[in-house]
Amino acid sequence: MTFKMVHQNFNVLDLDKSLAFYKEALGLHEVRRNEKPDFTLVYLADGSETFQLELTWLKDRKEPYNLGDEEFHLAFVTDDLNAAHALHEKMGCICYENPGMGIYFIKDPDGYWLEIVPAKK
Repeated sequence: MTFKMVHQNFNVLDLDKSLAFYKEALGLHEVRRNEKPDFTLVYLADGSETFQLELTWLKDRKEPYNLGDEEFHLAFVTDDLNAAHALHEKMGCICYENPGMGIYFIKDPDGYWLEIVPAKK
């Protein structure tokens, strides 16, 4: 028996704002959508399409989600850390930097943390 990770879910308050953020900040694109009367699921992927981020929009929810102590995150590797950092700095979404480790984190519109790491050489 084998298992393969296929997606991670984030609940979002403003689907359009989140879609725009993930496209600009990380180059993710929509691969499929499931519309229901009370909610919408949108699956985003990078060029590899092997793992997806599922955004769930509960249409009548108005209050922000409780993300606890922000102790969880998704990590993204980049082939150009300097260019990525410049983009995210311009977007104003960098929330934590660890120069000693050569990494930093950005925060999406709902407060989820996303780690940016350089590609291993």
